[in-house]
Amino acid sequence: MRILEAVGYDALMRRFGREHPYDPSDRANSNDEAAAHVLDAQRVLGGRWHRVLLEGPEVLDVVLPWHLGEGGGVELIPPTGLTVAAAAARLAALDATYAHTNPLCAYKLTRQKGAPAQPLYLSTRAMPTRDYAALTVREGLVHLDGLHRMLAWHRGGLLAPGRWLEAYVAGLPGAGLAPADVGHGARHDQDGLHVDPRR
Repeated sequence: MRILEAVGYDALMRRFGREHPYDPSDRANSNDEAAAHVLDAQRVLGGRWHRVLLEGPEVLDVVLPWHLGEGGGVELIPPTGLTVAAAAARLAALDATYAHTNPLCAYKLTRQKGAPAQPLYLSTRAMPTRDYAALTVREGLVHLDGLHRMLAWHRGGLLAPGRWLEAYVAGLPGAGLAPADVGHGARHDQDGLHVDPRR
């Protein structure tokens, strides 16, 4: 990880809003959920945000929360969480069947694969909210926004050594950043707090 600069919450959210506008008429748009996760991190970690660069293999260790696969027939990530690497392996094992069982999630993955690389939003701790309550790994780099981006980047070969990706991280410095060791795990579309379970 290369720490570039400290960033204030207002500036961070201005960029988030420009790049992730919420459109309630778009079923594939869950930017309201992501904004709620970022706000949770602001409240819990007291506004300590940094803009960083992560090398591809570091992104593979990011812990992803429970993801019901956008209301499809297959749960992609269990409540206990998965790293990006483990979730990508699960997707690869499901192969083409995932597009049939979870068409909206598959669409979002395909859309992100061809999109410009936008920053990730991460935390150094799992949030004490229902979305992250059952995560096995509580510290490290934990998803706030960018689940489909990270999985699409893996599919596109972007998470390789020597490839650097921008992220905003809540909780630096002062929190442990050991690589996560997770084989199972959490969810992005919650049926509580900020998310419509039909997504």
